[in-house]
Amino acid sequence: MTQPKSSNNGAVAALIAAFLGWLFDGFEMGLFPLIGKPALQDLLPLKDMAPDAAKLIRDQWFTVIISVFLVGAATGGVLFGWLGDKLGRVKAMTLAIFTYAIFSGLCAFVTEAWQFAGLRFVASLGMGGEWALGVALVNEIWGGKNRAWIAGMIGAASNIGFLLTGLISWKLNASLDVVTGWIHSMGLSPENTEYLLHNRAWRFIAVSSALPALINFFILVFVPESHKWEEEKKAGSTSHWATMDLMGVLIACLAAIVIIYVWSPLAAENKTLTQLAAYISESQDAGLGVIAGVVTLLGLAVAMWGYLHPVRQYMARSVAAGSTQAADRSTIMRNLLTGAGLAAVALLGTWGSAQQAARWASGLAPKDSPLPIIDYIVIATALGAILVTLITPFIADKLGRRVTYTLLCVTALASALAFFQLNKPFQGDHTPGSLIITAFLLGGITASFYGFFPLYFPELFPTSVRATGQGFCFNFGRLIAAVGALQLGNLTKFFGGAAGGQHAEAHAFSVLSCIYVVGMVLVWFAPETKGKSLQ
Repeated sequence: MTQPKSSNNGAVAALIAAFLGWLFDGFEMGLFPLIGKPALQDLLPLKDMAPDAAKLIRDQWFTVIISVFLVGAATGGVLFGWLGDKLGRVKAMTLAIFTYAIFSGLCAFVTEAWQFAGLRFVASLGMGGEWALGVALVNEIWGGKNRAWIAGMIGAASNIGFLLTGLISWKLNASLDVVTGWIHSMGLSPENTEYLLHNRAWRFIAVSSALPALINFFILVFVPESHKWEEEKKAGSTSHWATMDLMGVLIACLAAIVIIYVWSPLAAENKTLTQLAAYISESQDAGLGVIAGVVTLLGLAVAMWGYLHPVRQYMARSVAAGSTQAADRSTIMRNLLTGAGLAAVALLGTWGSAQQAARWASGLAPKDSPLPIIDYIVIATALGAILVTLITPFIADKLGRRVTYTLLCVTALASALAFFQLNKPFQGDHTPGSLIITAFLLGGITASFYGFFPLYFPELFPTSVRATGQGFCFNFGRLIAAVGALQLGNLTKFFGGAAGGQHAEAHAFSVLSCIYVVGMVLVWFAPETKGKSLQ
């Protein structure tokens, strides 16, 4: 391994800080898929409804909260990427970590589903920003031949965090008596202890997600700023970023939230929308679908304009000042759109399949089974993800970026179809080995993209726009994934809805996973950057 370009101690500190940031980023991302089901059971008791109807509403809210998270991450990727390019990687990264840690911890005290969604949105701003900032900082400090190794570490770190959520939940629920005694010894009343540990201890797990805020003390003391960013600052390039440009990001965020609203259960309760839907079609559901479709198309157009606005304005000022050539501006804008498309395919596949796997698999077990299926699937998918994300960048260095991405899409589609189509409801008190094996493959292959993107995206942009550029690519993809995930309810209804049970959901997840076919084609319009150094 070659030596980093900045001081060795500072470079190691930057890698440790970024690794911990990505690790806890993964912990926060894995939080809701793990605790979402018990949390929504408490927040939406729906005792007056039939069980199937209540489950359908909770499933809709589950998808809405995931979508809100994805929109927040998309916004945070651009917002904190902008801060990183203007103020420096380290300052922006500390703020991003503080944001996602504190607001994730506050989720423990919500009393309504919409409150959970709101706090997850704010937390996800920091999660989306930390990914882009950490990737930019570590790639710029270490650089050179270390980049495949660094990219693998980035992908593995977040999945180690995802693994931690499963291990904590598994061990915590297996030893609740011990944990209860420990909490009592701290002076907490029995009522408050029950409040924290009720229903798979989801509130206690949520509280624990605030701990990553402590990383910031280490970052502020030991982590140096990127020498590449410091050079850009001295050259005056960072002055081309303007605060007023963030208005576009705000508009984009609002447009994305409107998209989520029209697909959420709240839209069906809006009298104005339902009256308009009845005017459009004899079927209220069909009318709402038309409205939601139109709003989605318009909202995506506005969101893309808004998220790209800071970069467009920066490039215009940079060209006018002579810092950037017009041809470079066109290349950067093209790479932004291509990168966002590649990320959208991977993220929609992940959030439409792997992130749904634990909840779906829990329905395969016998009713009232004591088996911790959710924990088992989270652990299996995370272990697979850690292994495959570590090796994917080395495959990309060997085969090239475009061939590797195509191979990842083919195998990810195969793993998703295998998991959702081959696993069936089972009886007894033993988890089928095939369920764990296919979960391991699903988690590993669908997560492989997150070892690929930290290698590829930094190669698409110069230092002056790297954090914002890769933040846009990765996180605008999350917005597309959010819109796609919102269609799970409609797809499930198409295949039989609640009456269709696990089979209906399995078919819906399988259809959504076919998005990987789009990636197999799109990547051949992207530039091949194998062997090229960072700009």
